[in-house]
Amino acid sequence: MRFEPRPWNPPPAPPLEGPYEPNDRLAAAELVPTPGNGPEDPAVDDAGVVYTGLVDGTILAVSPTGNPEALANTRGRPLGIEVHPEGWLVVCDADRGLLRVTRDGDVETLVDAFEGRRLLFTNNATLGPDGTIYFTDSSQRYTIHDYVDDLLEHSGTGRLFALHPDGELEVLVDGLQFANGVALSDDATTLWVVETGRYLVGRYHLAGPRAGTYEPFLENLPGFPDNLSFGGGILWVPLASPRQPLVDKMMPRPWLRRLAHRLPASLKPKPVRHGIVLGFRPDGTLAHNLQDTTGTVAVTTGARYHDGRLVVGSLVDPHLAVVTLD
Repeated sequence: MRFEPRPWNPPPAPPLEGPYEPNDRLAAAELVPTPGNGPEDPAVDDAGVVYTGLVDGTILAVSPTGNPEALANTRGRPLGIEVHPEGWLVVCDADRGLLRVTRDGDVETLVDAFEGRRLLFTNNATLGPDGTIYFTDSSQRYTIHDYVDDLLEHSGTGRLFALHPDGELEVLVDGLQFANGVALSDDATTLWVVETGRYLVGRYHLAGPRAGTYEPFLENLPGFPDNLSFGGGILWVPLASPRQPLVDKMMPRPWLRRLAHRLPASLKPKPVRHGIVLGFRPDGTLAHNLQDTTGTVAVTTGARYHDGRLVVGSLVDPHLAVVTLD
């Protein structure tokens, strides 16, 4: 496949100061070890059990006391996880599509293709009160194994889907720049969706006079936003890495990105080990700024609120982080 970078002029990165001032809130988190790397997105049930997926395909249940148990293995790369009201898990597997995973370890494919084409990069999901599963497909050109190439190409092939209870699969929004996290407001009128490649969170209106329209909601974030969740009245936005000046410099210059594309994976841009989780009120104002400049809690890709605490996941590290909130 030919690498075809599209020119883009990113807005100047906001400095990590003022509302984004570095702090040690994440650095003080309790670390909960996982028997493998990459608990990318945590989900929490009413009993406080945390579910997450690891690099090797394991779906893990971690008890409130920190004891891990392997429930299943998707034989892919599980990313976003949601606890269904009926007790099973909705799993976005980047390699295998949208899955149903039971507490007995059974793995069933819900969706792995659209209009005859395989989904390449199923990423994150949220559940509607009517049983609809909203989920993202990050790219129609690259898999998770080449995610940096999608970000560098900036071709905008990400999509937001709705899987309705009757089995209909509908595209709500396409043309997204690396579609990633998705979350639903408490009143089920708004879907928030991340465009990692544009450093923003968008808003899709499910109801009201603007139903069916999509617009930016949080723009020019100071890092690469990843998964989303809504809990405790807050939209939780983990940033996998702060913005990188070199990447921003390359974006208006396709020739630079062609050079970067030819580099071995070890030399391509990588996340900076500086953990950041931001919490926004539904009106878009910042309520929480949690950071770790030491790199202990880093490549922060998921955050889930439960009972006054925030459980934070990582794309690469062998632990979850738990922060007690004020």
